Amino acid sequence: MKKFRADLHVHTVLSPCAEVEMIPPLIVQAALKRGIHIIAITDHNASANVVAVQKAAEGSGLKVLPGMEVQTREDVHLLCLFETLPLLEAWQAAVNASLPNELNHAEFFGEQYIVDSSGDYIQTETRMLLASTQFSIDDVFKEVDALGGLVIPAHIDRSSYGLLPTLGLIADQWHVLGLEISRHITPQKAHIKFPAIENYTLVQNGDVHRLNEFLGSTVFTLAEPTLHEICMALKNENQRQAVIENMPDK
Repeated sequence: MKKFRADLHVHTVLSPCAEVEMIPPLIVQAALKRGIHIIAITDHNASANVVAVQKAAEGSGLKVLPGMEVQTREDVHLLCLFETLPLLEAWQAAVNASLPNELNHAEFFGEQYIVDSSGDYIQTETRMLLASTQFSIDDVFKEVDALGGLVIPAHIDRSSYGLLPTLGLIADQWHVLGLEISRHITPQKAHIKFPAIENYTLVQNGDVHRLNEFLGSTVFTLAEPTLHEICMALKNENQRQAVIENMPDK
């Protein structure tokens, strides 16, 4: 078993709310500088820059998991992570069909850039990504589970798009292996504020929109850096585990 420091909530310039510095080579460089071994690329309702970041990370020792941050019709954000690109592509097709057919207003929301592994511009995504899909939370868990993926409710403590302030509950039918808390709360304070999370494994990610926002406070004990192993860690199975450590100094 080895320890892997992780940040499973990272945006690129495809997310309109991310800074223009969030390009593949700088993302990889910033994660490694922070001592992080595993990241997940989780742009808003989109995944077109995942491959570019994976290519930028080749030979670096940084594991890049395919992912997406989906906005449900309840206005809740869910991290959807996958083991392979084909599985993510299947999920992207479903998300595309569920998004409203509206153009992005870059002057209000920000640009949505698709780039290559060097960060060079390829094209602009014109469809509005900062929007709720037609999927309910139930739908997302059902569809992602069917694809063998992992759903982690994002920043559950946040008043905007957080599961508990928005809905106030964790439904039994959701296959919840772990919950994400934001950088603005400690696990101890989260447990006091939200008693419903008592029996769930917590992770803490940076929700990285800028290069200086990587946290690396979640440490997984795994045999190898794969999504399957992370799922085992969230369930505390076979010596795998996930813990939130004090955030290391930047």
